[in-house]
Amino acid sequence: MKLQQVLSRVRKAVDDYNMIEENDCIAVGISGGKDSLTLLHALSALRQFYPKHFTLKAITIDLGFKNMDLDAVIRLCKELNIEYRIEKTDISQIVFDERQESNPCSLCSKLRKGALNNAVIEMGCNKVAYAHHKDDVVETMLLSLLYEGRFHTFSPVTYLDRSNITIIRPLIYMHEADVKGFVRRYDLPVVKSPCPADGNTKREYVHLLMKELIKDNPGAKNRMFTAIKDSSIKGWRPDKDNEAHY
Repeated sequence: MKLQQVLSRVRKAVDDYNMIEENDCIAVGISGGKDSLTLLHALSALRQFYPKHFTLKAITIDLGFKNMDLDAVIRLCKELNIEYRIEKTDISQIVFDERQESNPCSLCSKLRKGALNNAVIEMGCNKVAYAHHKDDVVETMLLSLLYEGRFHTFSPVTYLDRSNITIIRPLIYMHEADVKGFVRRYDLPVVKSPCPADGNTKREYVHLLMKELIKDNPGAKNRMFTAIKDSSIKGWRPDKDNEAHY
């Protein structure tokens, strides 16, 4: 997939959900994976011509794994002229060594988000961009349906009142396959996750389940995504959400 095609999808998401306002300072959360690097490239290109001017920065929460090499990401941010911060933490030690969590993802996610929000505030940003794509939207809904018994997923835009930060998700109109194609085409420096739980989680199970569903039911993912957009889940129908305030 070409950059222009990625930009088209990203701009539509940004416009549909008013993700960017004039003079925003946006921090892109960089895990080193394909999704976050694609988002970084897309927003870097978007800032060149988007009618609302915004500042772009990047941040990685270093969980403390010893074999995490971010040199290539550092070089990429320099090439794109984006300020990059690596926030070092001892989250891996807390989760795996001290607490020895049987379900490490939940605690890790909570600690990682807390560290990210604090760092974003210190960087002077009012928004943070997450690299969740269309597959993530649908798979989160399936996770919620299977394990919580409710039809729910995250919103395109989420305001965190405690920290006064807004989360935006500009990749929601992109399929994971689109992201993979973009990464291959531009040879982005993807960093493999060093987490020992990677690939062995409920999310990975749902990811594989989704693949089987799509194989037997072509178009199922897009129909599920449409159902989410047309649902009463907060944030997915801006006009309806606004009406609820009157």
